[in-house]
Amino acid sequence: MRTKLIIGLIILYTGFMLSACTDGHQDHAETVKFTCPMHPQIVKDGPGACPICKMDLVPLNAAGSKNELSLSDSQIQLANIQTMVINRTAFSTSKILNGRLVVNPELTELISSRYAGRIEKLFVKETGRSVKKGQPIFQIYSEELQTLQQDFLVQVKQIAAFPDEKIYRSMKEAARNKLRLFGFSESQIKALSTAGKASPLLTVYSSGSGIVTELSVSEGQYIAEGSPVLKLENFSQLWLEMDVYPNELESIRIGTKVQASINGISEKEQTLTIDFISPQMDPSSQILKVRAQIYNPGNLQAGMQATVFLPLAKITDAMSLPLNAVIRDENGAHVWIKTAKNTYSPRKVQTGAEDTDRVIIVSGLENVKEVVVSGAYLLSSEFILKRGKSPNVESE
Repeated sequence: MRTKLIIGLIILYTGFMLSACTDGHQDHAETVKFTCPMHPQIVKDGPGACPICKMDLVPLNAAGSKNELSLSDSQIQLANIQTMVINRTAFSTSKILNGRLVVNPELTELISSRYAGRIEKLFVKETGRSVKKGQPIFQIYSEELQTLQQDFLVQVKQIAAFPDEKIYRSMKEAARNKLRLFGFSESQIKALSTAGKASPLLTVYSSGSGIVTELSVSEGQYIAEGSPVLKLENFSQLWLEMDVYPNELESIRIGTKVQASINGISEKEQTLTIDFISPQMDPSSQILKVRAQIYNPGNLQAGMQATVFLPLAKITDAMSLPLNAVIRDENGAHVWIKTAKNTYSPRKVQTGAEDTDRVIIVSGLENVKEVVVSGAYLLSSEFILKRGKSPNVESE
């Protein structure tokens, strides 16, 4: 009886050890199985290459803890996973405004006739032509001009005959002023005095520079006093008009600096100063117009669209990340942090102000050293592919 009991205990102990060894072998076997990150249906007992995509196989337990993801060096290089050490720097936020270039009417010049007469000759016969200041633009025949010239010549002769009479000097100066008012230049008056002969023809010179945008007369046409002849637009300086909504007005003042780039011309931004805010809102669109002057290097035209960045706030000590580093979904925002070599984990964060490139991280990364700034979406996709579900994002 005693012998049977001893034999039974030996058999029971042997079975327990075999079971333990079998479980140990099974656990060890599970830890050494390898799979493909891109094709999880591929499972092998040892390392190697995926027969489908030829990627290196990784251990099935390579994901680390439940909410971590570990990758091989080749996977990191292929997915372009890059990290950055967190630091605090200055950060400024801005808002994008729509803008357009318009003609500066302050530089527009309308040249009209100061006297009635007939256009004998046009030196500029089409729109689009460039005109310089002092350039002849038209020649006019006017009997009124001839009368004014004759009156001036009479006074010149009176002074020559009676040099000591002050009244003739006063009358000559009055006749000279009339000629000036009718567009005579000093050189033309001097030439008239030298020639001593009046002419019914007068050449009119441009009083400004610009591009002819309107031409209102033709050769042989009779015009009245004050009739428009041509219109000059000076495009050396344009206006940039911006659309602003009422809630954005608190950030805009006369003198506010904005950054503007002209779409399709140059990505280089110009710093402009707002010098006008419309006092009246468009009731249909609920939009106000604000304006800044912009220098034209020669390739800008009225009607071009512009992108304007309006500064909103500047923070001297902020933790910010590139926008691509933050993943947003229905559960909020999260980033991937580096927890060990080739190992990453998602971390929930609270975001603040942002601009076109970066976003402020208000909380969630207090004790974190490195954050993934490139490839965050690929990490999330890889986690879902391996685990079959989204990562359980946790706060610190």
